Amino acid sequence: MGYPRRRAHPRRGALLPAVAALLLLFLAVSLLSIAISAPPLADRHPGISRRSLRHPPTSRWTARDLWGSELASNFYGCSHSSGKFLDSSVATQPDRYLLIVTSGGLNQQRTGIVDAVVAARILNATLVVPKLDQTSFWKDSSNFSEIFDIDWFISFLAKDVKIIKEPPQKGGKAVRPYKMRIPRKCTPQCYLKRVLPALLKKHAIRLTKYDYRLSNKLDTDLQKLRCRVNYHALRFTDPIKELGKRLIQRMREKSRYFIALHLRFESDMLAFSGCYYGGGEKERRDLGAIRKRWKTLHTSNPEKGRRQGRCPLTPEEVGLLLRALGYGSNVHIYAASGEIYGGEETLAPLKALFPNYHTKESLSSKDELTPFLAHSSRMAAIDFIVCDGSDAFVTNNNGNMAKILAERRRYFGHRRTIRPNAKQLYHLFTNRGNMSWDKFSSQVRKVQKGFMGDPMEVKPGRGEFHAYPAACICEKTDENKSSPGSNQEIVNRTGIRKAIGEPAYPVYTDEEADGSDTEDDPTGTGEEEMITEEDPAAGEEMVTEDDPTATEEVIDTEAEADDDSSVRQEGSELEEILSD
Repeated sequence: MGYPRRRAHPRRGALLPAVAALLLLFLAVSLLSIAISAPPLADRHPGISRRSLRHPPTSRWTARDLWGSELASNFYGCSHSSGKFLDSSVATQPDRYLLIVTSGGLNQQRTGIVDAVVAARILNATLVVPKLDQTSFWKDSSNFSEIFDIDWFISFLAKDVKIIKEPPQKGGKAVRPYKMRIPRKCTPQCYLKRVLPALLKKHAIRLTKYDYRLSNKLDTDLQKLRCRVNYHALRFTDPIKELGKRLIQRMREKSRYFIALHLRFESDMLAFSGCYYGGGEKERRDLGAIRKRWKTLHTSNPEKGRRQGRCPLTPEEVGLLLRALGYGSNVHIYAASGEIYGGEETLAPLKALFPNYHTKESLSSKDELTPFLAHSSRMAAIDFIVCDGSDAFVTNNNGNMAKILAERRRYFGHRRTIRPNAKQLYHLFTNRGNMSWDKFSSQVRKVQKGFMGDPMEVKPGRGEFHAYPAACICEKTDENKSSPGSNQEIVNRTGIRKAIGEPAYPVYTDEEADGSDTEDDPTGTGEEEMITEEDPAAGEEMVTEDDPTATEEVIDTEAEADDDSSVRQEGSELEEILSD
């Protein structure tokens, strides 16, 4: 019986060439893959054109890093008054009425409204619903009730301050209020010394140009009142609120997360900053003509301004910052801004980095947006709502909208809020062609620490209340560490030492502050002569809401008797007023 023959096997030596060929093929594919995924050549070789960095790879950060902080859940907004804070029915005195006229754009006016409520409380007066500025640069004819829910405003604050819609009447006619202007950042003592005597005599006082006229450093109950006004009492009207919510929904339909960017690269902002962006003689001529609106601005040094971080980033620089932080090109961006200086040419680099670029105009139908187009404050309110509802908010300057949104986002859970560290970023952008993309992005992340909206970013004694609402942010404590009501010091889950029941941020009263907070009153006594419409000798003619000559003025340029601030102080005040 025959056996089947064994199948012959090739000799082992014959396999070696085939294996070697496969290895070489695998190596070639791997090298090709690495070459494709590597950063552009400009990232690896110094001196290459900056244009080659416009399409960088995404830096590696986790989703938690990009869209929130793991410590945020340990903090919460806390603005309830203490037991020492009397009900308005007890605190409000008869025949004391406070009227104010706000100044500037929407967010500057919002600050004035918040402070007006606190001022009325300091004076134990009834507040008349604030009158909005309708004559400044923004030329918006909207009144309070067309932007804010007036009934909610009055009812929510009923226990804090008595508020009425119209001025009181006497003999069937509205009482004519006595007009005054007070110094900037006036302390409670300043109000009691300057305003109260006139209020007791005249019974109705109208404070004009009311913006930043209250100290940033108040006792805790007054600071918490600020928070109740800003975060709870001031609600936009239903038409504004509904469109804002629809735009947020449309952004969410496009992507799970989205960034809201307050680009603030309009011609007025650039002119005011005095910065130069390489546009040659045309840019200098265009922005110089706008700059003449503000007669008190001193001559600028554009290069020095950039080095000091006082210039808005270009749209391209904003894009590079976000890509370096780790946001990919597929991220959707909602841009809140007016007409960008340079138009589409200026925006092109940013859109190349983030093609999913949206605005309220691109997300809305013509019919939806038409009712708001003629009203700059209502348009700004729509942007405010979308920015507030974003997963990450990026601001390109430290103006009023940026400050209010930053503090609001801290109060409601420390949602990601990115402020460019422009002073340090200037050097990185200047030298970015001489470093690899990995090094550039690593350095960006390093200099941005402390500018990302995380809890406890602010050092003790630093930061103003409009951006860091210290008294209104509390930290959750570990109840197992101490018995309720104890004042002993504990260490909670974050490792931060604090006393139970105290705000998470340091709170300073006027007495604890370094020096007087009334910059316009160096003596701190509040004894200078009050400026009123009946006192023509007190300085130049006042600009009021009835003064048609004020239409082109955004800045308070008058030589008030109260105002003897330095050029540096004046510059910072002008900046905070303009950058709405």
